[in-house]
Amino acid sequence: MKKFMVSFGVLVMATMGWAEGGVSLPAGTTLRVKLETTLTTSTNKSGDPFSGRVTEPVMVDGKTIVPIGATVEGRLTRVNEPRRIAGKPTIGILPETLIMPNGQRMMLNANLVQTDRGGNTSVNNEGQYKGEGHTGTDEVMVAAGTGTGMLAGGLIGGSKGVIIGGIVGAVATVGHWLGKRNSAFLPAGTELVMELDRPLEMAPATGGQ
Repeated sequence: MKKFMVSFGVLVMATMGWAEGGVSLPAGTTLRVKLETTLTTSTNKSGDPFSGRVTEPVMVDGKTIVPIGATVEGRLTRVNEPRRIAGKPTIGILPETLIMPNGQRMMLNANLVQTDRGGNTSVNNEGQYKGEGHTGTDEVMVAAGTGTGMLAGGLIGGSKGVIIGGIVGAVATVGHWLGKRNSAFLPAGTELVMELDRPLEMAPATGGQ
């Protein structure tokens, strides 16, 4: 019984030591990460790995907990490249592991919430990057096809040919252009903003920035 009580006391002290020395990063903490792997819907597939480097330290009470240079690794959960008429291309990004400069590895429960790509791109609430869908380029191409059809129709059939040619040109151009596939592209160097879904228990980093 005495031996059991001693062992139990050691376990309690060890647990208290961790509670005092460990640091908990709350859910909602942001990680700013520079992508090191180029990702694109034209070449990648679901399950492919990615990695990035932390670009801003995460601080708690004046102490660096996650230093610049820590690595975030994960995998792609979805890669979708629909035709232009069907919607936006998608790259699902799932952060899974945080690797400290000293080699310490921790399971990461986080979501992608933002990128610096701008334009007509976005990130949905499932951490999926949405590339540009229907853009101004589409209108330009349709207008060009319509104009070409009108010119050809006018040369062949006068004013009536202009109308028919414009319709034919527009239909042909829309069918060709919108039938093409829409690609999403995240080049290496893209800044990703990730948020913790759950608290992350860890010890303060030593020698961090």
